[in-house]
Formats: sequence, structure tokens, C-alpha cells
Amino acid sequence: MSEAKEPTVENERDCVFMGRSHLVVLGAGASRAAFPNGDRHGKKLPLMADFVDTLELRPLLAQWGIDPDRNFEDVFSGIYEAGETDRIGILQSRVENYFGSLQIGDNPTIYDHLVLSLRKKDYIATFNWDPLLLQAYRRNGRFELPKLLFLHGNVGIGYCVKDRTVGVAGARCSKCLQSFTRAPLLYPISQKNYAANHFIASEWGTFKKLLAHTFMVTIFGYSGPQSDQEALSSMGAAWGPVRNRELEQTCFITIQDRDTVLGNFRDFVHTHHYEIDSNFYNSWIAHHPRRTGEAWWNQYLECMFLPNNPIPKDVDFPALWNFFEPFREPERLFEVTRGNRKNFGDA
Repeated sequence: MSEAKEPTVENERDCVFMGRSHLVVLGAGASRAAFPNGDRHGKKLPLMADFVDTLELRPLLAQWGIDPDRNFEDVFSGIYEAGETDRIGILQSRVENYFGSLQIGDNPTIYDHLVLSLRKKDYIATFNWDPLLLQAYRRNGRFELPKLLFLHGNVGIGYCVKDRTVGVAGARCSKCLQSFTRAPLLYPISQKNYAANHFIASEWGTFKKLLAHTFMVTIFGYSGPQSDQEALSSMGAAWGPVRNRELEQTCFITIQDRDTVLGNFRDFVHTHHYEIDSNFYNSWIAHHPRRTGEAWWNQYLECMFLPNNPIPKDVDFPALWNFFEPFREPERLFEVTRGNRKNFGDA
């Protein structure tokens, strides 16, 4: 690791030495937190608990003789296992049309702040179907941003099978110029086959490699539900034995209580190396944007007092971009000189 200055609000952005990725995992709770009042037109971001009512599926399920108060995961899984293809198609169409209609508003959101607060070495892996993270990503493209992974598919993403390229749904592959195939959505069935589709398999392949080598994982709005045991098992296998994770940090942004979080994610937490925040703006990412790794290292391993350098959360885009502008040059210099020095996480 290169020598670092005593961190202050003024020089924290100049202190760049972390080579390993920060991986952020998003669940439905993240989209609800980012859009508590809904999208541009007030359309609500559903959680599984209110999925049926948010998508106005209650009359349809009642017509089919299905209790609309049942959890949507259980409802869909039952229909899938019964092989009722017509009903499966109707539900899939309703889901895709609803999520495909969602639009981001004009003002900065938590998702804008999130993508701006990570670097190009970092990743955001989302289980969410809505396109709002992607829309936030695209409008902040003037900055070097983290890479995105869509673990359960996404209505805004397409891919080319032939050239293995990924882009916005409706666009064309830059190599063969054919229209992208829209990424499939993985529905709540008990056994999700992550290897059945090239796009999903590729996303999970990258995700598992990242889990094996990341220095920090932040899990935002993802509860690790019992219905997603296949995902949790895959994540746990990639993370490896928790006893070997004595340096890594796991952060949770959730409204769940501590016992529930540690119970659901016991395979990802090494002793006391975790933090739980109920608000995104109290997290490491929000307090130390684009420098979470350096900030964590300096505070916990170098024992340096660490003042926060928080995201200005109540400003418009010009002011927000102005805040992040001074981070550019130190990051550029870090990349230029990276091959000539030892950085934490580099081989």
C-alpha cells in the first residue's frame, strides 16, 4: 500500500490506493427506499409483501380461485409447478408491462447517489426487475461508474447471444448490429436455474468471482428470503468459509433488526466485521463516496480518526456533479501509476 495522508474532508479524495472491488447487492427494498413516493408518475415500487396489490393482480387471482392474500412467490410457484402455461404467460406479461413502464423523475435519487459514489473497479449486482437503477446510471455517465450485474434479469437490459454483448433493451449489438434480445426475468419459483440462460449464467459467473475477491460487500434492501435459498447457497459458496474473511467487511442497509440480519446472513459475517444501517445516508458509501475502501482501511487498520465526507443529498444535478468533480484527477493518477506500485488487493 502506498503512503496515505492523514484523512480529512479536504484530502480524503486524494487518497487512492484500494485495488479490490466494493460489491453492492440490491434487493427490492433498495428500490423502495430510493423511490418511496413511486416513480415519475407515482407508480409504486413493489415489495413481495405487497406485490399482488401494487400490480393490481387481486381481481385476476380471485377470478382464478386463488387466494389473493397469499404471497406472490407462493402463488406463482404453485401455478408454475402445476404447468398452467396460460396463467404463467398472463402473469409474466402483467409483471413485464408494469416494470417496463416505470420512469425515473428529474431530481437526484438514492440510485443516482449510489452509482456516483462507487468507482469503475466496483460493482452493483441487483435482483430487481425495475429499470430505475439503469436509468440513473445512464444520466450520470459523464463519470467513471461501477459495473452493473442483473442477477434475476431486468426489463431495461438486452443482450446479443452471438457476440455476448449487453446493452439497453431495444438497442443493437455494436458488433453484429442485430437488435438485442431482452434479458429474461427469473420468477419466484422454488428452483431457479441460473445456468439455463446465457445472460443470467454470465451475470452469476461474474458475481461469484467478485464475491471471492471483494474487500467489502454492502447488501442494500435484500432480505435473503427463504424462497431464494438457491441464490444464498451460490453466494455462500463463492464467499467461502467465513473464518477466512478476517479482513473483509459486510455492510447491511436494511430496516430488519440485527438478529434477523445476522440469522439470514450468518455465512457472510466474520465476528464483529459488519455494520447495519437503516438509512442509506448513514452508510459507508454515503459517508465516504468513491473512497469506501481507503476510508475503511485507514480507520480500522491504521487507527486514524476519520471525519465524514458525505454526499450532498438535497442538491440538484449540477451541484451534485460539482461535488464529485474533484475526485476525477486522483482516480486518473491512480490508474496511470497503478502498475508501478503496490496497492491493497493487487497481485
